[in-house]
Amino acid sequence: MSTARSIAFWTTTAVIVFILASGGVADLMHAPSTEAGMTELGYPTYVMTILGFWKILGAMAILAPRFPLVKEWAYAGAFFDLTGGFVSHIAHGSAANHLFYTGFFAGCVVASWALRPASRTLGAPVFRRYGQVAPVAKTPQAPAAV
Repeated sequence: MSTARSIAFWTTTAVIVFILASGGVADLMHAPSTEAGMTELGYPTYVMTILGFWKILGAMAILAPRFPLVKEWAYAGAFFDLTGGFVSHIAHGSAANHLFYTGFFAGCVVASWALRPASRTLGAPVFRRYGQVAPVAKTPQAPAAV
């Protein structure tokens, strides 16, 4: 992985992990400003507890080594959360800064996912034994049509 790509990956990953973790904590604590925002958008406040729990788990999954399938789910969840927030702000007629931030952070999720090293993808070897990487079975490719 090139240095520039690695820096871009870790920068966008750090941003989304921070957003997920801090947002999750704010949700679980029912921070007054977060609660006011949820209420203003028309969501019941109990949704904050559900989202907070999943945001923290998602941040942990994205940072943890291995578990590529769990990472895929965490990236998907972060993307759904942020694009759902974006659409909610559009539907509510929120100020442009809400659209900018939710859109920017959703873009960071896509960038982090796209820039991740091969060891963090589903095609990566999962099982290691005595320092050796066990090969992952590949599905045979269908012959090209003529």
